[in-house]
Amino acid sequence: MSGDNGRFATGVPGLDAILGGGVFDGGIYIIQGAPGAGKTILGNQICFAQAAQGRNALYITLLAESHARMIGHMRRMTFFDEAAIPDRMSYVGAFKTLEDDGLRGLLDVVRREVRTRKASILVLDGLITVHEKARSELELKKFIHELQTQAAFSNCTMFLLTSAFDADAHPPEHTMVDGLIELQSALHGRRAERSLQVHKLRGTWFMGGKHSYRITENGHAIYPRIEALLETPSVWDSADGPMVSVGIGGVDKMLGGGVDTHSVTVVLGPSGSGKTTAGLQFLTGGPANEPAMLFGFHENPMALRIKADSLKLPLKSRGDKVTLMWRPQTEAVLDEVATELLSTIRQNGVRRLVIDGIEGFSKLTDEKERIGSFLSALCNELRALGVTTLATAETDHAGMTPGQPLKGVNQTGLSAVAENIIALHLAALRSENHRLMTILKSRDRRTDMRMRRFEILDGGIVLDADFQSAERILRDISSQGPAPTPSTDLKLTGE
Repeated sequence: MSGDNGRFATGVPGLDAILGGGVFDGGIYIIQGAPGAGKTILGNQICFAQAAQGRNALYITLLAESHARMIGHMRRMTFFDEAAIPDRMSYVGAFKTLEDDGLRGLLDVVRREVRTRKASILVLDGLITVHEKARSELELKKFIHELQTQAAFSNCTMFLLTSAFDADAHPPEHTMVDGLIELQSALHGRRAERSLQVHKLRGTWFMGGKHSYRITENGHAIYPRIEALLETPSVWDSADGPMVSVGIGGVDKMLGGGVDTHSVTVVLGPSGSGKTTAGLQFLTGGPANEPAMLFGFHENPMALRIKADSLKLPLKSRGDKVTLMWRPQTEAVLDEVATELLSTIRQNGVRRLVIDGIEGFSKLTDEKERIGSFLSALCNELRALGVTTLATAETDHAGMTPGQPLKGVNQTGLSAVAENIIALHLAALRSENHRLMTILKSRDRRTDMRMRRFEILDGGIVLDADFQSAERILRDISSQGPAPTPSTDLKLTGE
């Protein structure tokens, strides 16, 4: 329903956030896009959402397609409500009227039907047909002006759907209406991704730029860009609270007791170094009744449960207090995945989060320049929600360089969003492989940054009590001569 400022929500997930809260009573808005962009679905979705709120919606078509055919398609959508027709949702065909009586005849139909059905929402589907029928640009302007008068007089909000769009032409109706929304589709290699952009919205702030959307059986699901939606966190982080255990006793000791509540810790390391094991230990390292979650792109929940059982970690005993969320990097969309992640965290009251493979976000978009601001906004929101996060990031296998054990470890892009960074290494000494760990960064606390050797045993990662073994391994590696030079410096996967 309308708010005190005369604005109402469209009822389409994500769209109202982009519109700054919704649209205004009595306004006229154009929704445009190429055939197949989903204009008709969006128009129907808005109408049925308003009908569900007790408002009367009217859908007038100027297309040759019959109502029966359109309704047949809409019946497949979950928002379609047969019971709303015809009392709260009405369909009227005006194609023949436009053909026979022109724009004046169409205006008469609009006035009569809005008045008779007491409609507060009108969708006019097929504005391109009005373009083709108008004898001049002046006649088209008069038609839009008459619609504005009718919308204001009857307090009826109108949505005009059209496939006509030329960014350089600036059709006259674009300057006259209150809002202009464009639906687009672009190919990224062989994969298509849909996006929505608001070009104009009178009388209010709106979220500019392009935003991804999908068309599902539920209609349009629109995902505002995370860095725009969360330009500032939804709530302010209290920035206080007790220290939190990472679930690995030796690491807690190196960090002076653990990590700060609401902080972000990144664990870097090559495949097989123990990153996921560290994540599982963090996941199960808190109080038994603390809601925790592991989100990952690679290992599915069954594989994680098997791994936890083999390590004798108490994942199974935590029951529904632990959520395992898996999102394969197939046809996923960056903002869709982040929206699902944050929604699950809020719904379950998660306080301890593992993101296994944070570099996976960069593989969900071709716009690599977004990733820095995206991760910053995401991590700021996690802090604001009271979530303590451990994220893993995979690096290439580069071995240990004698005298320079940290050579090639690339923290670029992660240091700005993480309070703590821990590096895991695989060190080859003759026929043996050793696992080493060091803390590269720990913000605002006294930290033991000397390397430790560690093993993965029952219970997970177990560190040596001191740095002596790691010192010996590094010394022996140096004495056996330089390792083969890798072809490239160690870089984060996906960068």
